[in-house]
Amino acid sequence: MDEHAASILKESDQMISRLQLLSVYFQEEVVYKIFLRSQVIHQLFADNPDLSIDKLELFHLQFTASVVELLKKIKKNNEKNVTLIDDEIRLNREVIEKLNETLVNEHSFIAGKQRQSLKINNSLRNLYEVLSDLTTDFPFVRNITQFSARFAKDFYYTITSDQLAQLVDYDAAKVYANQYATIERKLMGLLCKHDFKTDFLYGLKSGTLIIEVYKFSETDQYFLFYPSRNLFLFYRPEEMPDTDFSVAPSEKAKLIQELAYKNDKLQSNAAAVKSYIPAEIIRLLEENYLKISDIHFLNNLNNFDVQANILKTMLNTDML
Repeated sequence: MDEHAASILKESDQMISRLQLLSVYFQEEVVYKIFLRSQVIHQLFADNPDLSIDKLELFHLQFTASVVELLKKIKKNNEKNVTLIDDEIRLNREVIEKLNETLVNEHSFIAGKQRQSLKINNSLRNLYEVLSDLTTDFPFVRNITQFSARFAKDFYYTITSDQLAQLVDYDAAKVYANQYATIERKLMGLLCKHDFKTDFLYGLKSGTLIIEVYKFSETDQYFLFYPSRNLFLFYRPEEMPDTDFSVAPSEKAKLIQELAYKNDKLQSNAAAVKSYIPAEIIRLLEENYLKISDIHFLNNLNNFDVQANILKTMLNTDML
C-alpha cells in the first residue's frame, strides 16, 4: 500500500470514529446505520487496493464530513439546552433543600408554641401579682423573646408598618402600666377570669418588629404581645382584612412535592433533549443512507453532490 492510500485510509478511519461516537451519543437508528455502512465502504477500499482510493476520500468529503459537522452542531445546541435544564434542576434542588430545613423547623415551631404560651401565661400571672401588690419585681420569665427571634423569619405573617402602628396604639387612660409592662385594664380582668389560660395563635412581623397573637382557650377573644414595649392589648382579627393568613407553613410540604415532581420531568426531558434530532434532518439522513446502501454507489458517487449540498445548507441555517 502506497503512502497516499495509507493516508486516506487513516483519515477515513478517523472520520468513521467520529461518526461512531455521534451514533452512541444520539442513539438514533439511522445515524448508527450510516456509521455501519460507512464502515463497510471503508473496509471495501481497505481490502481492495485495485479500487481508486480517491473515491473513498471523495465519499467522505461529499457525505460523511457534512453528516459529522451537522450532527456536531446539533449536539452542541442540544447540550446548551440540557445545560439550561440542569440549571433549573439545580435551582429547584436548592429550593427543596431550604424548604426541607424549614419543615424541620416547623416541627420545632409547632412544639414551641405550647411552651411559649406557658411562658406568656406565667408572665401575665406574675404581672398581675406585681401590679396588685405594687412591687418592683420583674414579672417576665426567662427567654420570653427567644421564640420569636428563632421563628419569626419563616413563620410569622408580614404586615405593613401602618398596620403595626394601628395594632399597638392604645388609650393611656385604659391601661395598667409600670416600669416593666403595659396592659389594658379590661384585658387583665379577662385574663384573671379565665385563669390566664391562653394559646399562641400566630405571629406578625413588620421589618424587625414583631407581634405575638394569643387566643383565650375557652372563648373567641384575642390579645397581642408587643415585645418591643412589653405591651399587651386586645386584638381583633377583623382589623387585619388585607393580611393573607391562608399560606400556612404546611403548604411548603406540598411545594416540595411539586418541585420534586417537576425535577423528575425535567430530568426525563433532558435525556430526550440531549439526543434530539429534528425530523427534517432524520428524513434527509434516511435518504442519504438509502443512497450509500445502493450496491452501485461507487458508480453514482458523483450524484452525492446534491445531497451533500443540502446537508451543508442546513449547517448554515437557523433550523437547529
